Amino acid sequence: MKLTEKEIQEKIKDLEGWVYQEDGLQMTYEFEDFKDAFSAMTRIAFEAELLGHHPDWSNSYNKLYIHLTTHEEGGITEKDFELAAIIDAVV
Repeated sequence: MKLTEKEIQEKIKDLEGWVYQEDGLQMTYEFEDFKDAFSAMTRIAFEAELLGHHPDWSNSYNKLYIHLTTHEEGGITEKDFELAAIIDAVV
């Protein structure tokens, strides 16, 4: 179920560095080099597949840009916060 603006603002306080913009949760990670960025993406991909929830993301050399939203619900849900916490633990 899509979360309200108030719920999102409250829950995002628990995610260090994540921001709420463009109707999603966003984060940029910076790594030592491309290999480390791509390795993190690979580890995140396995976790996302287990959760059945996949990020919109891209990378450029040593940076990984992530945008989380639940397309089927038209906004942010608990799954987005769950995946954000998993991504933080992986990185």
